[in-house]
Amino acid sequence: MKPFESFEAFYPYYLSEHRNGTCRVLHVCGSLTVLALVATAVVGRRPMLLLWCPLVGYGAAWIGHFLFEKNRPATFTYPAWSFMGDFVMLKDVLIGRVPLLGTLPPSFYAEQIKPYVEAPGSET
Repeated sequence: MKPFESFEAFYPYYLSEHRNGTCRVLHVCGSLTVLALVATAVVGRRPMLLLWCPLVGYGAAWIGHFLFEKNRPATFTYPAWSFMGDFVMLKDVLIGRVPLLGTLPPSFYAEQIKPYVEAPGSET
């Protein structure tokens, strides 16, 4: 697989790694909980709450990947873009652009990631 040149190119790949609805639910729950922790830490002046953010956010996401999606989280290969992807996917779920439940259709990612996942010289 060739490296992604931009977040816009990476995001369809990110979605392809989140085909399972339960995995997406766990990501959304983890991301919303992280946002609530950050807000509570700031408003309540309790910075120690921020220590829970990685555990809550990544814990929920990784359970989704290991138990339901059965893949390796993209965070291990693309940490910054995966972090951005978590919140872009959250936004897309909240505005209805990406379905929360059910299997994600290939139209969300298949054609867009083809240039990155096909081996050089392979036929299409």
